[in-house]
Amino acid sequence: MYFPRTLLGSSVALATLALLGSCSTTQQAETTTSPADRPNAIGAPTTASTVSGQAQAKGGITLTPYNDSPKFPSAQMRLNAPVQGSTMPSGEVAFSYDLTNFQLTKMTESEHSMQMANSMKGQHIHNIVDNQPYTAHYDTKFTKPIADGQHVILSFLSRSYHESLKHMGAYDLRTITVGTPAAGTPPLAFDLKAPHLFYSRPKDKYEGKDAQKIMLDFYLVNTTLAPDGNKVRATINGNEFMLDNWLPYMMEGLPAGQATIKLELLDSSGNLIPGPYNSVTRSITVAP
Repeated sequence: MYFPRTLLGSSVALATLALLGSCSTTQQAETTTSPADRPNAIGAPTTASTVSGQAQAKGGITLTPYNDSPKFPSAQMRLNAPVQGSTMPSGEVAFSYDLTNFQLTKMTESEHSMQMANSMKGQHIHNIVDNQPYTAHYDTKFTKPIADGQHVILSFLSRSYHESLKHMGAYDLRTITVGTPAAGTPPLAFDLKAPHLFYSRPKDKYEGKDAQKIMLDFYLVNTTLAPDGNKVRATINGNEFMLDNWLPYMMEGLPAGQATIKLELLDSSGNLIPGPYNSVTRSITVAP
């Protein structure tokens, strides 16, 4: 089941998705690989667009937007199970996707795969439950444990260096119930058509060369960003950056130790847009 992403009040229908089979249920750990071990990804365009926007610098931290990753414009994803609004048995929840024009486990052909943390397992699916840290999956079928209760599930396609594909059809958002919610739990009040912000990267620990350039990436549903529209306020170690373009951003200059990143989805007047995940704070460890 699909849900339209509304761009500044306009509804856009999702494209019809084709099918691509796969059968493994193994979830593989995220690890990194050297540039020599990174083959090209199928389906990637031979040309890339240019870096977009100007860098912002505050408190010794530089934040630079970029837009030169392979686009995979025809890549499509469909989540077949669990079904929207369904109730699943307690324990492991089985996920099943169909993909078109996007190959899991292949390395994304981009210089960014050599500049920042890159998965040695290649391209993958990010699966996010209730805006908690994502799990990465390299097969179209897998299981993962989800606690009893009502949940919001976001899935999207990811390049090997964890940058999300942001076009229509590259994501799925739905709600499910697992097991029996605790007594007295009210129905999940999550509007699938409202503007939502989900956190993706950075995550966990960055060491050595990976700590020099760290990607900031988030996912938007039912909204976009614009200088005269909604924006994301990124507060990094207490330094505020206003982002008016939905792009990945390269962070440089983070000092050694713990770094704190707070993301907020704001309207054109600078007010926080209501939503359960539109203000989120995460911490990472930086070890240059």
